[in-house]
Amino acid sequence: MRALKIISYILVVIGAINWGLVGLFNIDLVALIFGEMTLPARIVYAVVGISAIISIITSYRDIADYN
Repeated sequence: MRALKIISYILVVIGAINWGLVGLFNIDLVALIFGEMTLPARIVYAVVGISAIISIITSYRDIADYN
């Protein structure tokens, strides 16, 4: 479970950095690397989104276990 939390956290940070680049400089790093909405780019976006959901769930569990 710890490895899943770490991996999902790293992917969420990568996604946040990408969105920061989009917001500040209009640069989509994923699209630059994989192409505009190609299958690999869509997979990266999906994996980052799933990682965000996993991070939310595991964070909630940590808070619930704390109480």
